[in-house]
Amino acid sequence: MKICRRETFNAAHRLFRSEWSDEKNREVFGKCSHPNYHGHNYVVEVFVDGPIDPITGFVIDLKVLKTLIQEEIIERFDHRNLNLDCKEFEGINPTTENIAVVIWQLLRKKIDAKFGLEVHVAETEKNKVIFGGE
Repeated sequence: MKICRRETFNAAHRLFRSEWSDEKNREVFGKCSHPNYHGHNYVVEVFVDGPIDPITGFVIDLKVLKTLIQEEIIERFDHRNLNLDCKEFEGINPTTENIAVVIWQLLRKKIDAKFGLEVHVAETEKNKVIFGGE
């Protein structure tokens, strides 16, 4: 059985490589390399899978998962500049792919290893990534 909790956060970022010229960054990252940053309304879906507990009827208590996502992800990244404000992205280009990996790593530390974990991050209505572990 797999359950999901959906949350959102707003954050700014810039995709660029400091060793590249502005022209090369624009060529590779387009508008996302704008030097004054830009923002997104990210949608995060956290999937937890495991057996249904015969006593509670839950895979995992969604209230617990909601609190965990709020404390580990939303409070950390919401209304932040991922490049400048978040140590998790020091030296890492904050692409949607890397955001999903960072979120997965933060949650994996807090969710019992007996559960499977998958993180979906949508940067726009048309762009979404899925990460389920190393």
